[in-house]
Amino acid sequence: MENNRTRGKKIVPDTSILIDRKLSEMVDEGELRDVEIVIPEAVVDELQAQANRGREIGFEGLDEIKKLRSFQEEGIVVSHTGRRPTEEEIKLASKGRIDALIKDHVEEENAVLYTEDYVQSQVAEAEGLDVVYIEQEEEDKLLIEDYFDEKTMSVHLIEGCRPRVKRGSPGNFQLEEVSDRELDKDELEKLSGNILDLTRKDDNAEVEMSKKGLDIVQYEDYRIVIARPPFSLKREITAVRPIVKLTLEDYSISEKLEKRLKEKAEGILIAGSPGSGKTTFAQSLAEFYSSKGKIVKTLESPRDLNVSKEITQYTELEGRMDNAADALLLVRPDYTIYDEVRKGYDFSTFADLRLAGTGMVGVVHASDPIDAVQRFVGRTELGMIPHVLDTIIHIDSGDITKVYSLSMKVKVPSGMQEKDLARPVIEIRDFETKELEYEIYTYGEENIVVPVQEPDDEKSVQKLAKSRIVEELKRFDSNPGVEFLSDDRIVVRVDNDNIARLIGRDGKTIDKVEEKLGVKIDVEPKTKTTGQKVNFDIGETGAYVVFSFKEDCSGQNANIYIDKEYFFTATVGKSGEIKLTKDSELGSQLVRAIANKKNIEAYV
Repeated sequence: MENNRTRGKKIVPDTSILIDRKLSEMVDEGELRDVEIVIPEAVVDELQAQANRGREIGFEGLDEIKKLRSFQEEGIVVSHTGRRPTEEEIKLASKGRIDALIKDHVEEENAVLYTEDYVQSQVAEAEGLDVVYIEQEEEDKLLIEDYFDEKTMSVHLIEGCRPRVKRGSPGNFQLEEVSDRELDKDELEKLSGNILDLTRKDDNAEVEMSKKGLDIVQYEDYRIVIARPPFSLKREITAVRPIVKLTLEDYSISEKLEKRLKEKAEGILIAGSPGSGKTTFAQSLAEFYSSKGKIVKTLESPRDLNVSKEITQYTELEGRMDNAADALLLVRPDYTIYDEVRKGYDFSTFADLRLAGTGMVGVVHASDPIDAVQRFVGRTELGMIPHVLDTIIHIDSGDITKVYSLSMKVKVPSGMQEKDLARPVIEIRDFETKELEYEIYTYGEENIVVPVQEPDDEKSVQKLAKSRIVEELKRFDSNPGVEFLSDDRIVVRVDNDNIARLIGRDGKTIDKVEEKLGVKIDVEPKTKTTGQKVNFDIGETGAYVVFSFKEDCSGQNANIYIDKEYFFTATVGKSGEIKLTKDSELGSQLVRAIANKKNIEAYV
């Protein structure tokens, strides 16, 4: 019908029919012959603008124009008309300005308008123009849904390969072939066209990203990636659908961790390998905070989380996540779920939002939880990391397998001995056991992550030294306890009655023992009996710090505590005094405690 109507005439296509490549299809099928196709410059410029933004539809429309020029033998002539639209007109394209320019050219050229836009066709007919409306062939369903059942997590379709699906649950799935027949190019093109057509018409669907060779679509619960040359060697479609929606109670979460999530954790990283269940746990955490009356938002590119309607999902603003973050701060959320933190600007945006006071939950690809922390090292100033991150949760096989907590201390790193090597150290501890597992600190000009080996058994050299030390100390106590704090420092625990003998007058005895053994010795009672609290005076006399007690305390052991922590035990002399030299280690600590006005107590 169109052939007879337009033979020997001019036709003007709009962008919709060029993008769908309908004209070249009609030429191939013999429906279109001996016509001049007049393409308005406004149409070319709109397609160019789409292509410059990386959208596939722009490239498809331009490719269609090039293909139409190849149909000279069929009597097809391609020409251009009109002026280039202004920048303002391009901006108003969505308001119908480009469509108006196209209709003007149809009237000027006395041509026939070809369109797949129903509204455009109705308006043109109302204005008295000659119009051919090509109704698009519509599917009422997403064809790729045929590959899904209730246990299917994802579908993987590759040109020249048999279709495969993953069935199961996060961390517990199998990859299965669902057909013996290999897929060809035409089948994948049909599926791709169906996905994109339905996405453009469905209010609940959106093309999240469109580049030459790549489309990423969020269609209701499906996240679909369509890849084609030149981006990929072969055509490929991957569709993922969440099959479970869990609550926090569905995980192996301890009361201790649940309390931390409720009250303290505000810089959380969820780490795990692909398919481990990170996103599912992030969803449950988002719902958990929302149920506690918190304002929760998400930052996603593409939007992938399956959350309740109370949680607004944001994506990149003008192609940048930091622009979205600026807008997000104006919304003032209590918690933001950042899925996924992987690019350089993602780490800086995550840190900026956290330091601005927003509770943050980030999802990171990492096979080991320490790897998630390492990805922040170098991207974030070392001293700021504990302020940005406080809890690392590792997910594997759909459940929590490890939790780390982060804190910073100024200390000598584990394995170093000299006190002048003290520096800021980030401690990474097992959250449940408090065991120190890693330290992060600056060494030279490098930030390094060092595993802390806390051996179950003492070093063999320490065992030999310990036996010698015990033999030496048996002069003061029949069964002394010895514990190494480092290679050159030990704690010796003896019976309370033997402490004074070991320390000696003015600490002279312990000094000789230290010199003989070549180690520093801290003396503690085996049983730290508190006794009765007594009053005393404390003062300084020359080279000594002096405790003065009532005479009835003479000859008794006095346990000294600083801010409720045990400090040392000594015997009160006949004169009712205990003296410590100021230049001894105990004496210098005591002087600092007095200067800092700490609470000092004595029990006898």
